[in-house]
Amino acid sequence: MSIEKIVRETLKLTDHKILNIEMTDESIDIYLDKKVLRRLPCRNCSRRCRCRDQLPPRIWTHVSLWGIPVCLVYSPRRVKCPSCGIIVEKIPWSMGKSRLTLPLIITLAFFARLLAIDQVANLYRVSWGTVSNAVKKAVKFGIHNRDCSNIQYIGIDEISRKKGHVYHTNIYDLDKKVLIWSGEGRTMDTLRQFFDEMGKEFTSNLKGICCDMWKPYISVVKERVPNAVLVFDKFHLIRYLLNAVDKVRKDEVKRYKQLGKENILKKTKYIWLKNPCNLTSNQEQSLGYIQKLNTRVTRAYLLKESFRELWKHRSKEKAKKYMKKWFWWATHSRLKPLRDFAWLLRRHEEDILSWFEVRIDNGATEAMNNNAKAISHRARGYRTSDMFSMVMLHCLGGLKLPGFLHKFV
Repeated sequence: MSIEKIVRETLKLTDHKILNIEMTDESIDIYLDKKVLRRLPCRNCSRRCRCRDQLPPRIWTHVSLWGIPVCLVYSPRRVKCPSCGIIVEKIPWSMGKSRLTLPLIITLAFFARLLAIDQVANLYRVSWGTVSNAVKKAVKFGIHNRDCSNIQYIGIDEISRKKGHVYHTNIYDLDKKVLIWSGEGRTMDTLRQFFDEMGKEFTSNLKGICCDMWKPYISVVKERVPNAVLVFDKFHLIRYLLNAVDKVRKDEVKRYKQLGKENILKKTKYIWLKNPCNLTSNQEQSLGYIQKLNTRVTRAYLLKESFRELWKHRSKEKAKKYMKKWFWWATHSRLKPLRDFAWLLRRHEEDILSWFEVRIDNGATEAMNNNAKAISHRARGYRTSDMFSMVMLHCLGGLKLPGFLHKFV
């Protein structure tokens, strides 16, 4: 099979023909031209029109052949469209004004989901900017062609982009488990920007929003989406509770150290934080011994385990009664960290109990945030927030790649 036939088959040329193929020391140059008396499609409406004039030659970088760079050389025509006026023809292998062919954009974008951008650039012997532009084109196409009308439940969480408390707000579709939007910061303006970009139709379809107890998120959600049910993530609540239990343990360690009994709670940190079913046999023995001493951390541990019963109730009313009972236990436990956590529950009681109306949580969001960190680590981070957001959407957004007649990957 000749190179000419390979190019003709992979590009599926109908309105154009191959004039010549030249092989140099650096690349294979393929010269194209339009077929005689062939009307060409308009770039905007795809209506076939007569050619008016010819533009200077342009060069497109194509998918390499046997590791040899391939370039397409063609002089685009301008057509006289009755609807759109005088306009450049629709070039089948091109996307917009990009000097990369559509098959190359698809190929680079596909591998950029699996590898870091610099690794893809080395693999295809192109520059970092070439792969970056391909990803940018693919993300733009994917966002333009995605359907967000059926999204009803979203999860909001932040992720650290680099050292120095530089955060990004990531927003996920909890049903499809894909990233919808990513923006720099975790402020009120950041979340407002998301709702502004998605539009009123998107916000009106939302039924439930899950987030942690970060005040800027709470304020904007209640301001922009008052009809949706705001649910506080129960995994974040458990994290606050575990921190309170650990504070009690630290205070107890200091107290026993003053009494010369520092070995009693030595190496027991994770015994108090784990679920009982996850304890090893040695940890179970240690827990049984320490519980007999009736320490303060034992009371904190029992309160922690009793709080887990809250999520087993089937109705909001029963859960509210149980939370009231647990609040009394915690506030009368003489354990300050547990008292503080109990008052935290009291301040956000309604939004915590909303889970019994709309049972969503950020478990999937946390898992996808871990994937986002892995993507950032494989590239050793990104310098700009725009690049970070673009790569996150490309890898985690479930966006469709532009279609083409021949698959190169």
